[in-house]
This record gives sequence, structure tokens and C-alpha cells, in this order.
Amino acid sequence: MTHELWLVRHGETEWSRDGKHTSVTDLPLTENGTEVARSLAEKLGGIDFDLVLSSPRIRARHTAELAGFGDAEIDDDLVEWAYGDYEGITTKEIRRTVPGWTVWTHPSPGGESEAEVATRLDRVVARALATPGRTLAFAHGHSLPALAARWLGLPASAGRMFRLDTATISVLGHHRETPVILRWNA
Repeated sequence: MTHELWLVRHGETEWSRDGKHTSVTDLPLTENGTEVARSLAEKLGGIDFDLVLSSPRIRARHTAELAGFGDAEIDDDLVEWAYGDYEGITTKEIRRTVPGWTVWTHPSPGGESEAEVATRLDRVVARALATPGRTLAFAHGHSLPALAARWLGLPASAGRMFRLDTATISVLGHHRETPVILRWNA
């Protein structure tokens, strides 16, 4: 049985546009984010999915609805990496006090650790592998690259190597029995 895990990052929000870290803050899509998310329906419309999941955040759920998947199952394991005290501020602002900071390499006070993120994303990988065929997941800019890393058997922090723009589609699968990236940031 071939398993594929299709990943869709939510459409643009005001904070994603402005580079502010957004995990628990529940922001709507911008007008542009709505328009681009709507265009995903054509790209995903002819594909059969055996399981469709979404982060509970409104930006992911609305992207799923606009893409034609309003019946997506909410999965709390798909939430964004929790930034804690860094919620709502930019990397540039954080680096004023923590030089070189990234979510991938440094702790986020009051937020999630890499191990915590990996644990919950491993559950998403297990669900996708237990589902025959294709799984589609709508989520976020750090959680999805970390999910790809876990699919590949890498630490969640290896997600730093996978740039992911808003309202893009990525596909994970296998070459023979080896987990691979079939398409990224398309």
C-alpha cells in the first residue's frame, strides 16, 4: 500500500505577512490569503483523500474550507509550534536580546520544546501511515516542516531546512520503502 501525506500551509494572515510568530493567536486570513486559499480548490479538487485533517486554528480551518475540505477532521496535534513569550513578535525583535535565535535552535520561554513538538507530530505520521492511501493535512509554517522532518525520520529541528510559504502544497511519500519528499512548497 502506498501512503502519501499531503501538506497545505494556511493562507496569509496579517501576522504571517508581517513575520510575527503566530501559534495560539487565532487570526483570520487576509483578503489576499482568502483569495489564494480559494485557488487551492482547483489544485486539490481532482484528488481522492482517505483522511483529511486540519489544525483547530481558524486560519487552517478556513483554508481547508476554501480549498473544498470544510469537513476536515480537527486534529490538535497539527497546531503550530507554541512560541510562548515570543508570540506576536518577529525574529528580528527576539534577536535583539537572543542573538541568532530561531525556533529550530533555541528555546522559546513558555513555549514548546522540540521534543514536545516531535511527540505530537509523530502521532500525525502514525495516523497517516495507518490510513491506506492519501492523507491531507492543513496546518502551519513551522509545524508542517517539522512534520516533514519526522516523516523522514529526522529530528523536528531538521524542518529548518524546508522553507514553506503560505497556501502551498507539499507531498510526502515513499520511494520503495524509504520515506521521501515527492513535492515541496509548490
